[in-house]
Amino acid sequence: MTQGADRSPGRRTVLGAAVIGTAALGVGGLTAGTAEADERQVSHDGHGSSYRDLPSPTIIGHRGASGYRPEHTLGSYQLALDLGAHVIEQDLVPTKDGHLVCRHENDITGTTDVAAHPEFASRKTTKSIDGVSLTGWFTEDFTLAELKTLRAKERIPAIRQENTLYDGRWTIPTFEEVLRWAEKEGRRRGRPVWLHVETKHPTYFRGLGLGLEEPLARLLRRYGRDRRNSPVFLQSFEPSSIQRLAKLVSSPRVVLLSGASSRPWDFVVAGDPRTVADLVKPEGLQWIASYAQGIGPTLDLIIPKDASGKLGTPTTLVADAHAKGLILHPYTMRNENAFLPADFRRGTDPNAYGDAFGAFKIYFETGIDGIFTDNADTGLLAAADFNG
Repeated sequence: MTQGADRSPGRRTVLGAAVIGTAALGVGGLTAGTAEADERQVSHDGHGSSYRDLPSPTIIGHRGASGYRPEHTLGSYQLALDLGAHVIEQDLVPTKDGHLVCRHENDITGTTDVAAHPEFASRKTTKSIDGVSLTGWFTEDFTLAELKTLRAKERIPAIRQENTLYDGRWTIPTFEEVLRWAEKEGRRRGRPVWLHVETKHPTYFRGLGLGLEEPLARLLRRYGRDRRNSPVFLQSFEPSSIQRLAKLVSSPRVVLLSGASSRPWDFVVAGDPRTVADLVKPEGLQWIASYAQGIGPTLDLIIPKDASGKLGTPTTLVADAHAKGLILHPYTMRNENAFLPADFRRGTDPNAYGDAFGAFKIYFETGIDGIFTDNADTGLLAAADFNG
């Protein structure tokens, strides 16, 4: 699917995307209950509009602006916000001394310069994380002070070669530093900065005595993001983590869903035979709706791909989830050919950009409420096109 010359989003500027995103944040969406409406006064203490007032489709900066900066750095988060992303994502893992830091994985081999630090050579080890054997360096073997001596770097340099320019510029941020950053940016902009916060491998870490949910809840309470109208989503691939958080705070919650045949790791540990395919059935969605407000499915659960990698027929998941009162924030859209459905790739270079706008349009047409993307500016322009 190609763009018409007279309406090509590529002719618009990144500044235009930021303006669109900023303006959109001031537009009310679906109306929630009267009790919530009474609480919707935007202030600087972390409170703001209900999640149902976010623009639709909501553009979520996946690990920040990871298409342009090394992921989960303050530089990546800041750029995503500056581009106009409606929500910025963080993934949380613990340090040895119990601090929550922002990394997609506790294995920091590929996202930091730890291998270049001879003082930490002996920390390299092999572990089984959720049934997968990994060799490298892991956050739970470092104190926060030790982690702060490392510098972040691009995770996939072969694909995102330009991002390597920023290798070494930023440290690993703590979640508290992100909360302070969001608070400061919220004051500067006169509106809350929305966050989308994931607990990573919560069963594994709880087994080490490093449970994620309690320290996360303490931070949310400290920074006023523990209420049902707080500008934050809490997410996890393990339903039990979301259930635990539901008992600690009232913040909006999302259950992440991987491939249909997969099982959440907490299900594996508990001997629960259900798969993701079971959870996306109406009865599974009803169960999720009893403790969460949304789901974050992989895009393949929205529109499966055929054997050639092209998009097939959409499933009924969007309608089924909406029928249970759940919002949908699927993941992840990226601009590069390597990550796009085959029918939206352009040329033979896997690292070149394909027709991301065309793919966004197809996904938006399913009725999803939002989408994670590494390229917030592209997502915002696509959303503007879709909304006419």
